[in-house]
Amino acid sequence: MRRTAIAALLAAACLAVSAATAGADSITREFPASAGGLLTLDLESGGSVEISGTGGSSISVTYDLSCKPECDIAFEETKGGLKVTSNFKGHGGKQSSSSDFKIRVPRSFNVELDSMGGEFSLDGVDGKFTGETKGGALKLHDVKGEAELTTMGGEIEVTDSTLDGHLKTMGGEVRIENVVGDVKASSMGGNVRYKNVTRRDGGVASPERTGKGLDEVKPDSVQISTMGGPIEVKDAPEGADLHTMGGDINVQNAQRFVRATTMGGDIEIGSVDGWVKATTMGGDISVTVTGKGGDVALTSNGGEITLHVPSGFRMDLDLEIAYTRNSSQEYKIVAPGGLKATVSPEWDHTHGSPRKYIKMSGAVNGGGNKVKIETINGNISVKE
Repeated sequence: MRRTAIAALLAAACLAVSAATAGADSITREFPASAGGLLTLDLESGGSVEISGTGGSSISVTYDLSCKPECDIAFEETKGGLKVTSNFKGHGGKQSSSSDFKIRVPRSFNVELDSMGGEFSLDGVDGKFTGETKGGALKLHDVKGEAELTTMGGEIEVTDSTLDGHLKTMGGEVRIENVVGDVKASSMGGNVRYKNVTRRDGGVASPERTGKGLDEVKPDSVQISTMGGPIEVKDAPEGADLHTMGGDINVQNAQRFVRATTMGGDIEIGSVDGWVKATTMGGDISVTVTGKGGDVALTSNGGEITLHVPSGFRMDLDLEIAYTRNSSQEYKIVAPGGLKATVSPEWDHTHGSPRKYIKMSGAVNGGGNKVKIETINGNISVKE
């Protein structure tokens, strides 16, 4: 009996030590706050920040102690808000150290951020959000208000929100989805994807286009823009509007339309039931039209162009190859309908390098959809 009691006491003591250790890994502080107040984060030592909105009237800050003694964390109560500061002291020979924060604020609250690095996330907060992190993701969910946020390197994600403003990253993917507001997101190195994003005036928002360029774009259309790199789309039932400053574009399946532009790279569209406009400054283009299809406009400043259409596809062809004097000059246009190609007799000197033209035009299967294809120093093939 005595041994059992001693064992129980030892077990309880071990549990107490374990709990104390776990509790010592982090600290939670509570501060009074009022709706519409300001949370200022000045994090010289960096660290991830998670902020969530509540229905309460206080600020709760939970932070870990892993950075001590290299960093010092201080709190300053302000009128209706709080300032959190973390300073790196550089003790112990370390070059850097950080602490992670989980913060709960009233639902209506403003946030200012200045961090040396770390992910920053907001969930369920209404207000104005400004500042930057030197490196780390920006993630906003279920927020309402205005944002001016920058990360020097990391992804951006805004979902299920009503938001105006500008978010930018110097390198990382951007995803804006299910958002209402005049919000602009940009990346110097990564795809920018918009899905179901509506402006304040009710129009469809786009990372790239304005005005008439958005006439065919619906909220559920796939919209991707990037400063450089490939774009791949598996399925676009409401159409795809794609733009890259340099890289290949690949669309497996799309309906309604595909508009694809690359400043240098190949374009491949595996299946599209709708109109197509594809342009590359240098590369091959391959497009397969299915169903009823639509008008087709394909342009390359240097490459092969191949268009596959359904049997009996009604179209009016306008096809042109320009070839330069220093090229092989052995290019061909192949198309159905028994149309004949013509070759210009004289060299054209109005476009820099002298060039001649191979052209073919006319109605196929009674005419219908307009098919315009142009390339330089490449073959054109239209196949049923």
